[in-house]
Amino acid sequence: MASAPSSSDRTAGAPADAASLHLPDTARELVKILVTGPFGVGKTTLIDAVSEIRPLHTEEHLTEASASVDDLAGVRDKTTTTVAIDFGRVSLGDSVVLYLFGTPGQERFRPLWDDIAYGALGALVLVDTRRIAESFDVLGLVEESGVPFAVGLNMFPDSPRYTDEQVRRSLDLAPDTPLVTVDARHTNASVDALLALVQHVIDRMASEAR
Repeated sequence: MASAPSSSDRTAGAPADAASLHLPDTARELVKILVTGPFGVGKTTLIDAVSEIRPLHTEEHLTEASASVDDLAGVRDKTTTTVAIDFGRVSLGDSVVLYLFGTPGQERFRPLWDDIAYGALGALVLVDTRRIAESFDVLGLVEESGVPFAVGLNMFPDSPRYTDEQVRRSLDLAPDTPLVTVDARHTNASVDALLALVQHVIDRMASEAR
């Protein structure tokens, strides 16, 4: 599969041209994908970076009331949070189209998460290595759902570097779970993470069909 027809320096969230708003006649595989992870990990940013249509966001400003439930350690500059979903679309080649549903990973959003996860073929779980422990609940939700998933390490300027083995051990990942490094601000890197997830879904489906 080819990567999305977007350049790596495309402005995140930039409006798409009119021609790209409609699905091409060649589109044959329409795939629902979740983009999830803990608070402030970069879900909205990634969907902004890859979406070929203007993304849908449901964000609200952070308030003092949320301070007790949303830990701002490491994300002090963050002023908004997703309270329902982000939605975007990206084409992989001429025939495969991913519908991206960004969903909060906080435990209090579990009923919403369960509804959004219905019918998804895969999930990209974003992880911040500065706050690895905050990913445990999200990974638990994904594993309980049975949805195949890949893990994307969204690297921030001050992110500590660990080996893949150290991260896998910390997150208790299965050996076949894809683990990729991603900068959610960059289109190509984000598409590569989605491609790793799609290949994992294909491999898993092939294995189950044997």
